[in-house]
Amino acid sequence: MAKQGKKWSAAARGKGKWVAAVKTDSTHPPPGLFTKSAETIARSLSSKKVSPKGPGSGMRMLNYYINRAGKGLNAARRRELEKAKSLMRRSKSS
Repeated sequence: MAKQGKKWSAAARGKGKWVAAVKTDSTHPPPGLFTKSAETIARSLSSKKVSPKGPGSGMRMLNYYINRAGKGLNAARRRELEKAKSLMRRSKSS
C-alpha cells in the first residue's frame, strides 16, 4: 500500500499568500471606515452601497480586517470593532 504524500498549499510551497491572488471587487468601504465609531462601521457595512450582497458580506469584511490587523490593533480599537460586530449581528437577527 503506497503512502500518500502531504499536499502543500501555495503559501507553504513558497509561491505567495492566497490573499495576493484575490481579484474580486464586490465591497466598497469608504477610506478610513475602520477608524470610526462602532455604530458608524456597522451602519456602513450593512448598507447595500458598501456590501451589495448584504450584511453577511459586511460581517466577513469586518472579520477579515480584524484578523489581518492582528497584533497591530490596540485594545480600545479592538473593543470598538468587536462592538461593531455585535451591532451587526443584532441588526441581522432582527
